Amino acid sequence: MLRNGLYIIATPIGNLQDISAHATQILNEAEIIACEDTRIAKKLFTLLGLSLGKKFIKYEDHCEEEKAQELIDLINQNHSVALISDAGSPLISDPGYKLVRQCRMQNVYVTAIPGACAVITALQLSGLPTNRFMFAGFIPNKDKARADLLSELKDIDTTLVFYETAPRLLKTLTQMAEIYAQREIAVCRELTKMYEETVSGSAVELIAHFTQNEPRGEFVVMVAPPVAKTVNMDDIRNVLRCRLKETSLKTAVKEICAEYNLNKNEIYALALELKNE
Repeated sequence: MLRNGLYIIATPIGNLQDISAHATQILNEAEIIACEDTRIAKKLFTLLGLSLGKKFIKYEDHCEEEKAQELIDLINQNHSVALISDAGSPLISDPGYKLVRQCRMQNVYVTAIPGACAVITALQLSGLPTNRFMFAGFIPNKDKARADLLSELKDIDTTLVFYETAPRLLKTLTQMAEIYAQREIAVCRELTKMYEETVSGSAVELIAHFTQNEPRGEFVVMVAPPVAKTVNMDDIRNVLRCRLKETSLKTAVKEICAEYNLNKNEIYALALELKNE
C-alpha cells in the first residue's frame, strides 16, 4: 500500500512504452489521479490495462490554487494522489508547482517518478550544445508577444528550447529568421511516435522544409547559442555608414544588430552619431 502523499508521475510522450514499470505500479496503487483532462487520463489507464476504479480529479491552471488545497486535504485524510499531465513530465510547462509548493509548506510527503520529457528527448536528438540550456515554454501566439520573447532571449549564451504547435510553426520560424539569422535551429516533432522527425539548419532552410512538408504533430524548437564574434568597431562603423546610405536608420540598426549580435542601444547611438556627421 502506498504511503499517503503526492506522487508526480511522467507519462508517455508518444510511444505507450515510454512509461516506466515504477510509474505504472504507482498509478495502479494510487487512490486518486489528478490530471489535466480526465478523458485523456482514463484512456491512458485503459491502454495500460489499469483499473478505472479510482477517483479522477481535473487539475488545471485556472483552478490550481483551489484544487491544490483540496488534494492536500485528501492526502491528510490518508489518501495517495498521483499527479499526471496529458503527456510527459508534470510541471514542465504544465500546472503543478503550486501544489508541490503547498505540500512542502504543509509537510506533506512528495516524490517524483521520473520518465519521458519532450524537452530532454529533443535536446538529445538536436545535435546542439546541451551543457547549458534554457526551456522557455510555449511560444506566444500573438505576433508582437512572440517577437518580444524571442528578442528578450536573443543574447543569452545558451541553447534555447521552446514548445510550438503545428499551425504556428512557420510564423515562429519566420520571426526567428529575423532575430536568430546566423544561428542553427533544430526542430523535433512527434517524439517517440512512428513519424518522429528531427530537422536542423537555418531558419530560412527550415521554412523551406516545412513549406514543402506541412507541419503536423507536436513540436520542440531549439536554437543554438549565439556565435561569439570578434567585432572591430571601426569595421562596424564603416558597415553602418554604408547601410545608412541604402536604408532607414531603424532598419540599418536592426540588420547590424542581428548580423553581429550587438547591443541595439549602442548601435542606435552610433547610427545617430553617423547620421549627424
